[in-house]
Amino acid sequence: QVQLAESGGGLVQAGGSLRLSCAASGDTDCSSAMGWYRQAPGKERELVAGITNGGSTYYADSVKGRFTISRDNDKNTVYLQMNSLKPEDTAVYFCTSMTRSSCGGGDYWGQGTQVTVSS
Repeated sequence: QVQLAESGGGLVQAGGSLRLSCAASGDTDCSSAMGWYRQAPGKERELVAGITNGGSTYYADSVKGRFTISRDNDKNTVYLQMNSLKPEDTAVYFCTSMTRSSCGGGDYWGQGTQVTVSS
């Protein structure tokens, strides 16, 4: 199993920056990709950014040019650098790990970290 520990959320003014961290532990060899989702009150959970083990990245259109996902394989940690933050970025951000089908498939989720952007 994989355990995910998120950190870095907080309160920031519009235009500011935050960096979220997600430290993975456990059977990390079974992970094929990791990503960040977010969910605001009354809205559906959406995929913000993802990164595969090979380094391919994905970004939602709403965050392209502002957010950057990266990883440090030696530390088993994934980061989400968030710049030029907007009030509409306010949400709970969840780290997720996608498991390879050879390991049984399925996803693991972190506990979530709150990001609040003030006007």
